[in-house]
Amino acid sequence: MKPNISQLRTVDGETLMSQPLRPPDFVVSGLLSKGLHILAGSPKVGKSWLALWLAVTVAKGEPVWGMNTQQGTTLYLCLEDSVLRIQNRLFEVTEDAPDSVHFCTECAPIGQGLEEQIESFVSEHPGTVLIIIDTLQMIRPIHDATYANDYRDLSVLKRLADRLDLAVLLIHHLRKEKAEDVFHRISGTTAISGAVDSSFTLVEERRGSSRAKLTCIGRDIEFRELELERNGDNVWELISDSKSQPELLEDRIVVLLSVLLKDQREFIGTPTELSQKIDPDGQEGITPKKVARLILQSVDTLRKNRISAVIRRSNGRRIIQLSSADSDDTAVPREIGTIDPVDQLAEGNADGSEDTNSSL
Repeated sequence: MKPNISQLRTVDGETLMSQPLRPPDFVVSGLLSKGLHILAGSPKVGKSWLALWLAVTVAKGEPVWGMNTQQGTTLYLCLEDSVLRIQNRLFEVTEDAPDSVHFCTECAPIGQGLEEQIESFVSEHPGTVLIIIDTLQMIRPIHDATYANDYRDLSVLKRLADRLDLAVLLIHHLRKEKAEDVFHRISGTTAISGAVDSSFTLVEERRGSSRAKLTCIGRDIEFRELELERNGDNVWELISDSKSQPELLEDRIVVLLSVLLKDQREFIGTPTELSQKIDPDGQEGITPKKVARLILQSVDTLRKNRISAVIRRSNGRRIIQLSSADSDDTAVPREIGTIDPVDQLAEGNADGSEDTNSSL
């Protein structure tokens, strides 16, 4: 007998482009999202110092190089260190460690109890947002280093991070061999980079210089290079950042729409018309193709700013309708949502005309 296989669950392009979706949740804004990530560097470059400082900083809810953090419980699996060494390092990177940062020097390998150990910890600490595993090699079962094995091991961790809705950062090594693309130096097969959401490499300017470049690439972040310098307390400080715009477009769209609706209170038009209204010179980089996506992925922030939005089709054109809630403090902002184009056309055809109104 054939196995009972469920049908594919699909979504059509029109629906997808009209569907409000949440943007990725970030533990470190614009840098480290929830999911699986890898930080690779040469031995003794300072990866573990960075990992320790990151665990403490996120637990405190303090900024990381000027980027906001989602404060919560953190777990640092420091599998190559002793408790004494971690204590000594902790006294260097902070004056006061909160009880929301936890340390562990031993754990089971992948597939041999690690997943259950992490799930148990998160169950006991439901506010957990970040788990750092130092190093990846310490939790891998003993088997050949093949593409299939690399992908299988990391896929287990990826599913775990997604299921628990938190960030998992793996500390790993770089090969000694030079490469034009620094990410090709990550030890192991290309399956490692392929399985993670983001990859970070920490490469020292020269051995013992205390200066390094953190190169970042990922599915939810833009490529960027951060120049860092390790201070006397072994904390990596930001010297420069290649990112040209400090504000994320998702934040900027809310500001621009708030300004637009301050006086006219309502806008109805195409993405091109809206883009020309809020970014006439193109300096913000908000193109007609981007504007609808930015609105759909900023629904929560727009709602908090008392802006409602509907994206629909009318007369064969995509229409964006925006309105600002009444200034009365008792007014409740209307929901941000979409209108199903098929249902809307059906209603329009019933009275012989296409829809031009939107019930927000």
